[in-house]
Amino acid sequence: MEAALELAQNAAALDEVPVGAVVVHQGKIVGRGLNRREQDHNPVAHAEILAIQDAAKNLNSWRLVDCTLYVSLEPCPMCLAACQQARVTEVVYGAKDPKGGALSLGYSLHEDVRTNHRFSVKYEEDPRCGQILSDFFKNKRKV
Repeated sequence: MEAALELAQNAAALDEVPVGAVVVHQGKIVGRGLNRREQDHNPVAHAEILAIQDAAKNLNSWRLVDCTLYVSLEPCPMCLAACQQARVTEVVYGAKDPKGGALSLGYSLHEDVRTNHRFSVKYEEDPRCGQILSDFFKNKRKV
């Protein structure tokens, strides 16, 4: 989660919503991503999507079997679906997102028996993950 938080800080420095994500395989970070929607003018440039793409490129496979995605904020439905498509083994997130997080909104794609791949999702609260978001939006409201 430390690496994901560092990427979230990098996103904030770019005036992006501070979310960072890393993909870990066999104890090694193989993919990194931070929100880049504003920078890239791309609505799907979420940290998780970019980390998944980076990992797939580095592992030379779209199947991220035995990979864990660590992300500072609860994934949205699009990102949770991307994890399902990439066949990740586990997702760990550090802050809940009651307005946009897939699980908070009731989309448990990761355990839907109708899909061909299910995976573990864990919420491991890290106050720093929520604080960086609170600080970012507090500063935005000042401007």
